[in-house]
Amino acid sequence: MVDYHEANSQFQQPNHGDYMQPEEDWDRDLLLDPAWERQQRKTFTAWCNSHLRKAGTQIEVIEEDFRDGLKLMLLLEVISGERLPKPERGKMRVHKINNVNKALDFIASKGVKLVSIGAEEIVDGNVKMTLGMIWTIILRFAIQDISVEETSAKEGLLLWCQRKTAPYKNVNVQNFHISWKDGLAFNALIHRHRPELIDYDKLRKDDPLTNLNNAFEVAEKYLDIPKMLDAEDIVNTARPDEKAIMTYVSCFYHAFSGAQKAETAANRICKVLAVNQENEHLMEDYEKLASDLLEWIRQTKPWLENREPEKTMQAMQQKLEDFRDYRRVHKPPKVQEKCQLEINFNTLQTKLRLSNRPAFMPSEGKMVSDINNAWQGLEQAEKGYEEWLLNEIRRLERLDHLAEKFRQKATIHEDWTKDKEAMLTQKDYETATLADIKALLKKHEAFESDLAAHQDRVEQIAAIAQELNDLDYYDSPNVNARCQTICDHWDTLGSLTQSRRDALERTEKLQETIDQLYLEYAKRAAPFNNWMEGAMEDLQDMFIVHTTEEIQGLIAAHEQFKETLPDADKEREAILGIHNEMMKIAQSYNIKLSGVNPYTSITSQSINDKWDKVQQFVPARDQALQAEFNKQQSNEHLREQFANKANVVGPWIQTKMQEIGRISIEMHGTLEDQLNQLKQYESSIINYKPNIEKLEQDHQLIQEALIFDNKHTNYTMEHIRVGWEQLLTTIARTINEIENQILTRDAKGISQDQLNEFRSSFNHFDKKRTGLMDADDFRALLISTGYSLGEAEFARIMSIVAPNNTEEVSFQAFIDFMSRETTDTDTAEQVMASFKILAGDKSYITAEELRRELPPDQAEYCIARMAPYRGPDAVPGALDYMSFSTALYGESDL
Repeated sequence: MVDYHEANSQFQQPNHGDYMQPEEDWDRDLLLDPAWERQQRKTFTAWCNSHLRKAGTQIEVIEEDFRDGLKLMLLLEVISGERLPKPERGKMRVHKINNVNKALDFIASKGVKLVSIGAEEIVDGNVKMTLGMIWTIILRFAIQDISVEETSAKEGLLLWCQRKTAPYKNVNVQNFHISWKDGLAFNALIHRHRPELIDYDKLRKDDPLTNLNNAFEVAEKYLDIPKMLDAEDIVNTARPDEKAIMTYVSCFYHAFSGAQKAETAANRICKVLAVNQENEHLMEDYEKLASDLLEWIRQTKPWLENREPEKTMQAMQQKLEDFRDYRRVHKPPKVQEKCQLEINFNTLQTKLRLSNRPAFMPSEGKMVSDINNAWQGLEQAEKGYEEWLLNEIRRLERLDHLAEKFRQKATIHEDWTKDKEAMLTQKDYETATLADIKALLKKHEAFESDLAAHQDRVEQIAAIAQELNDLDYYDSPNVNARCQTICDHWDTLGSLTQSRRDALERTEKLQETIDQLYLEYAKRAAPFNNWMEGAMEDLQDMFIVHTTEEIQGLIAAHEQFKETLPDADKEREAILGIHNEMMKIAQSYNIKLSGVNPYTSITSQSINDKWDKVQQFVPARDQALQAEFNKQQSNEHLREQFANKANVVGPWIQTKMQEIGRISIEMHGTLEDQLNQLKQYESSIINYKPNIEKLEQDHQLIQEALIFDNKHTNYTMEHIRVGWEQLLTTIARTINEIENQILTRDAKGISQDQLNEFRSSFNHFDKKRTGLMDADDFRALLISTGYSLGEAEFARIMSIVAPNNTEEVSFQAFIDFMSRETTDTDTAEQVMASFKILAGDKSYITAEELRRELPPDQAEYCIARMAPYRGPDAVPGALDYMSFSTALYGESDL
């Protein structure tokens, strides 16, 4: 814009009211008729000031204030909206002439012929030339563009006045001079457009002064049209100045035509904002639902990833029960929420496409793919957690068995070693006879044999303790301490045994007699006694099996053991025969026996007692093995029961998945018929759910029975659950696609025949029958519909229907493209032009203007989102409606 202040800054005096001092006198002989000249001066001055005030200045004397060309250039910039060449600085006559010539050249560039108007006359202050120049500017920029029924300029403005005032009595506009003298025409124009401002029925044709002043005051106060005429001049002049009247009336035309444009612009903005507000509400709903689901996954996943083992079987069983509750109670609603979230997302994207809006891009981390990834992570953790639970239960079961076995063997060993240390440290041989020493030596030999026989048990105890450590048994410290005590005591016994042998051998020369029968008894009784103790231990040993084959193996081993009992009985009878022979010899030779075998503590009674226990344990073992065999047969029945149902449900789900894919391609009839058919198909699928629940019940029985494998089927409950969830999700997505097609049809006005034709064409070129078409097939489809495609045009279309470079086109994307090609929608440029109308052609808009032209909620919506305007013509409170309009259509961020 012309910086007239800068151009004059070095010449201005402190008195700012003296804008420009006259340089020369002008020729007053060329003045107009005084009455017309007075009317034109006032009207043209007011018209110029109505525009100059937008730049923060005004004129006082029209022929004086335009002499230097500065305000003239500024006026032209304001009314044209264009930049003129930079004015020359200086106050000399040549500078002023050059500035005025720049203004005249600009007027001429707009197709206006300036007849007899030169820069020198304007610089000299020639009133006639100055008023003629201003009238030329008014004609070009205020009147020339007026058009009514193919008439323009003066004829168009006159026709407009005639039509607007036709219904009013006493008004007959035939020209722009005497037709306006009584003031009724001015009042009729105002009343026609703003009836609340004037009570037209109270006006009188015989009171023109009142009529004129009323119209001028109302126009100035309510329509922002400055007072350009004096009522007295019009009344007292036989023929008012036509140019003055036309100038003033043109202001009414622009004011009222702008109001109609503003109303249209406001309606367009309201429509656009309503769509935008609805979409934002849907986006907020999606964001909240996605956040809630992701938060649930975030809280649940650490629980499933927790691998902190429990110490007891009961605690692990409780964890397994908690996991089953999660599967049955907590997860199913979230599966439904995830499915609903995808449906809402697809519906929102469809509405955005139908309203020519950019696709919705959720917040970072909340895309449907992000939620699917998080869900897959949850299911992976869920699968790993179930496997870990079952493995941990097996481990604890194994640990309990080993711990009990350790305690049994340790107790037996500790009972055996009880008092052995005291026996090995006694000094009885110091006062014993030779026979007693011999007996003690033999007894010690029997003890060593017994000690060697117990070495295997000690090694078993140590091996079990090591295995408990390897399996991370919770009570390993106590097990290790007890094992260490047994080993240390065993080492002590070995050392003491060697010490006692050394002592007995040193005194062996003093001892001679030994009863060979006692010795033989002891030697045979000790291993037999160990065998019976081992047999009793084995017969009471706990066992864990998971199949009928394993229990049958144990039964076979037990049968083999029973086959050895006759030989063992013969050994027992032989040992008892030795004892009976000793008693016979003692009786025969009257030998007084002490009643205690000096070589062993094992008596015939103890052998018989242990033998009786072995005989009792054998049938008990038979019963336990048979009970376990029955249990494994029951488990096998559970496996077969689950397998029979799973082998039916699994293929049924696979078949339904294939049928859905085929139905979505081959369906006919209206979209509503297809939708009803799919919903009926969905109901039939949901009605199959009791079969899934029955299978879940069988699966729960299998888990409660701790059955870990099933050779009768390849389907696991996890496979069935995943397949069922995928089946429900697939039918829901297919229904949603049909619903979106209905939305597209209704929004774009596509007929059912057109949709059927689109579907038939799509199916014809969908060679793979997958519902997705590759680029080559899609090109063939477009050509068949009449498109003449070059590579650039085809690339443009592919960027619309496959924006993510997937190179695959769905039927929904094809329909969206075909409907978009034939339907008119609002654009960012149209919305921007509407805002410009509301702003009065300014590059910015104020909050007050928005609240005046738009409904309250949409006005506040704009105010809250519009950025401050930063242009060179910015004023306080100015808002940038251009960037806001662009952001509405996704070309920048709101």
